[in-house]
Amino acid sequence: MKRFLFIFILFSIAINYSQEKEDLFSLISEEQNQIELLPERMVFTQSLLWGKNGLFRKTGISPLNIENREKELKIRKTMLTAHQVLGYVTLASMVAQGIIGGKLYNGQDDLYNTHKTMGNIVNVGYFTGAGLSLFAPPPLINKKVKGFNSIKAHKILATIHFSSMVATNYYKDKNKDNHKAAAYTAFASYATAVLVIKF
Repeated sequence: MKRFLFIFILFSIAINYSQEKEDLFSLISEEQNQIELLPERMVFTQSLLWGKNGLFRKTGISPLNIENREKELKIRKTMLTAHQVLGYVTLASMVAQGIIGGKLYNGQDDLYNTHKTMGNIVNVGYFTGAGLSLFAPPPLINKKVKGFNSIKAHKILATIHFSSMVATNYYKDKNKDNHKAAAYTAFASYATAVLVIKF
């Protein structure tokens, strides 16, 4: 009798568990239809490609569904990791460019072509890194955080160094002083942006 009672209790628990499990999965599948797959706020470049009416949605390259969003989040991680690595390489290139540029300004005219080549290397690294960040798929959630933090500082500094890089390139053959000032501003804001995100 005890054995029968024990088996009956185990059987009841098993049936109960399977019903709860089914209920849980039906709830999850119902909620999946209501889950927001995109954050409320996105950078305009992300919205352009990955938004509800973005290029990848309209062309059918990446329809908006859970499976594709999982893939997109992996792509995002890869792109942002590459952005970070390229950031360090670009910073090192900027330091080298600053040394070469300083010597060029002090009269070592034979370094002009080296300075120009290094400038091209810095530009490719910088704008590729910027593209990796700007065009990466959006996160799942993009909550607005109150107060000042390293991410906000990084974004503010990004606006400064992006504008400075554009100015550096614009003035390179037009105005030596403006070119130099823009280059120093780009380097200082870029280096600070790398440091704030690291620490």
